[in-house]
Amino acid sequence: MTSLDKLRQHQARLHQCRLCPQMIGPVITGQAVVSPVMLIGQAPGDREGAAAKPFAWTAGKTLFQWFESLGLDEDGFRSRVYMAAVCRCFPGKKPRGGDRVPDADEIERCSQWLQTEYRLLQPQLIIPVGKLAISQLLEVNKLSEVIGRQLRHDLDGHPCDLIPLPHPSGASTWHRTEPGKTLLQQALKLIQAHPAWRKLIDA
Repeated sequence: MTSLDKLRQHQARLHQCRLCPQMIGPVITGQAVVSPVMLIGQAPGDREGAAAKPFAWTAGKTLFQWFESLGLDEDGFRSRVYMAAVCRCFPGKKPRGGDRVPDADEIERCSQWLQTEYRLLQPQLIIPVGKLAISQLLEVNKLSEVIGRQLRHDLDGHPCDLIPLPHPSGASTWHRTEPGKTLLQQALKLIQAHPAWRKLIDA
């Protein structure tokens, strides 16, 4: 069985997941693509279910503008980078507006899918997007401590690089004001120069 076949089998199981009663389906994940680069988001929003793909709304437009500046438009990115997330279902809304943050139990239950993807893909580069995603891999207090840096990480004996990005949400000003604006550009330059990214561009 090829790596792609194994990944498709994994996604078929993932789409059947109903472990978290408060989460709102459907399960959202990126295309089954065997890639040296993995992007990890936080959780889908309320619009992603209808679109059946991650980062399908306003935040995605910003995110894909960042990557287009590095040589991959949205279609190219989706077809060449494996898009995962901390949680794969919409967490629902908070009573006072905004999306609910997944709780620790939900994150723990959903982590089994990420762990399987790490084993199947053994990525050379992971791009965690937003503090929730970054904190699954790194201890982070302030985004300014990790954005704009390339960090070595061990995934169960498999070394890889992490280049964190801020969340591209329109509700956040972090990536549009200093020092976030400069640190974002530093992070994008690191991604562009990374050998795994170069493989995607040169493919």
